[in-house]
Amino acid sequence: MTAVLLDGRAIAATVEAEVAAQAAEVTARAGLSPGLAAILVGEDPGSALYVRRKAEAAGRTGIRSETYHLSADVTEEAVLTLIDELNARPDVHGILPQQPMPPQISPARVFARLDPRKDVDGLGPDNLAALFAGRPNLLPCTPAGIMLLLRHAEIDPAGQEAVVIGRSLIVGKPTAVLLLQAHATVTWCHTRTRDLAAHTRRADILVAAAGRPGLVTGDMVKPGAAVIDVGISRVGGKLRGDVDFASVSEVAGWITPVPGGVGPMTIAMLLKNTVQAAAGLMRVPLTR
Repeated sequence: MTAVLLDGRAIAATVEAEVAAQAAEVTARAGLSPGLAAILVGEDPGSALYVRRKAEAAGRTGIRSETYHLSADVTEEAVLTLIDELNARPDVHGILPQQPMPPQISPARVFARLDPRKDVDGLGPDNLAALFAGRPNLLPCTPAGIMLLLRHAEIDPAGQEAVVIGRSLIVGKPTAVLLLQAHATVTWCHTRTRDLAAHTRRADILVAAAGRPGLVTGDMVKPGAAVIDVGISRVGGKLRGDVDFASVSEVAGWITPVPGGVGPMTIAMLLKNTVQAAAGLMRVPLTR
């Protein structure tokens, strides 16, 4: 392998240490530790694993965490009522509705119901509008994690060609905006893009977030490029990303593994957002 491995676990550990210090500061000054409430609907194993890992990470950093596990047939109104209750609780500073949700529940309506000050996934309309307007508050966690990975690798997007594969509101769209705001020249692709490889071969920074395992192969990558693999799928009992790691790692300059790349960064940025939200709600200016 010629590519440098971007170790999300190691970088996330440094973020957790910073969050722990900030959480202790908030707790000492406000008399209440930051609180995170996750809402898990149904029995999706991937979602359950992520929520469990988020709760474990919260515990390591001094953030109180509680999970509301609702049945797959719960009504949308019941979920919205729960959000109203959590919005009103002064001891809850972050609310995380875990996606995906069953078809009877609209994620758009769920996130629109959140108090934007407690929208620690950064996916509600107020926080997304602030991001697109260039005045971000709580950033979407995975895109924020991607940008931090690049900073730790000392990769400056300014003036570089960046290609984002994927147009989801969770990853693709906000990542493209953050790269653009960092002065990259951004090409936005997706699974219906004609001749995808013609675009990806120009990329100095390539973010694959299409949810298609093995979509990006070594012959589609510019030598020396930074390749960020956001995809995660289970194939033959193993986790695979959108990037064919074996072939791409022989060409790229930097690459993230799956697992252990973007996933830990997403959780770390969620914790960072939770402490930021708690400090804002309790009016505790952070000094760290």
